[in-house]
Amino acid sequence: MRKQFAICMTCCLISLVSFGCTNHAEPTNPKVTSPESIVVQTNQQSSNTEVPASKQLQIVAQPDNISVLVNKFNKLPETFNPKDLVFPNIPFLASASTEKRQLRKEAAVQLEKMVKDAKKDHIFLKGVSGYRSYQTQQALFNNYVKRDGYNKARTYSAIPGTSEHETGLSIDMTGKDGTCAAEDCFGKKPEAKWLAEHAQEFGFIIRYPKGKEAITGYKYEPWHIRYVGVAIAKEITQKKITLEEYYEAISIKK
Repeated sequence: MRKQFAICMTCCLISLVSFGCTNHAEPTNPKVTSPESIVVQTNQQSSNTEVPASKQLQIVAQPDNISVLVNKFNKLPETFNPKDLVFPNIPFLASASTEKRQLRKEAAVQLEKMVKDAKKDHIFLKGVSGYRSYQTQQALFNNYVKRDGYNKARTYSAIPGTSEHETGLSIDMTGKDGTCAAEDCFGKKPEAKWLAEHAQEFGFIIRYPKGKEAITGYKYEPWHIRYVGVAIAKEITQKKITLEEYYEAISIKK
């Protein structure tokens, strides 16, 4: 009788252990989904958001954060609209729309100081394109796709929701005559060299520097500056890193 009882108890224990292991086992052959098809809500602060290994799109938790990381895998909410947009008192190209002449207030104030200070060095800067709404970015990206195809467009333009221009903290700059505006040749202009050296003093960085394409996901854009605050801008510039590297986000492949 005792022998039968012992055998029975042993069987029960084996069954319980097997049941526990089965419930905690990871699923095999997980479904793989493309980056653009998944949106994951994150509760992390925007400054700590990292690009996940699975390259899933994440909606940034604090889109109003001055140092928010927005890139191919960190997306602004579709309903996001900066509440403190103003018109910085700087010259713009005549072609710039009313919407694109705006920036968030803190960035606008610093931009005005920068443009004024540049004049002391005989550098005359003009704005090309500042804030863009989700709808504007969508139309712009769609036009680039029609012209160059999706893959090429993705090397220089962002899908709506992932453009820094939508934060109201980024602006494309050019020189007084407007030549080479948003073109590769701007990199050889004295205005580009001045920006690379002095933008940090006013809280701006060259967001897409040369040689960092595999990290930022975009080609070199010497005209595109992003406001992150003076302290962060100086650290990023001095260390010759990107915003992704500053937050230790993993590299982004094109």
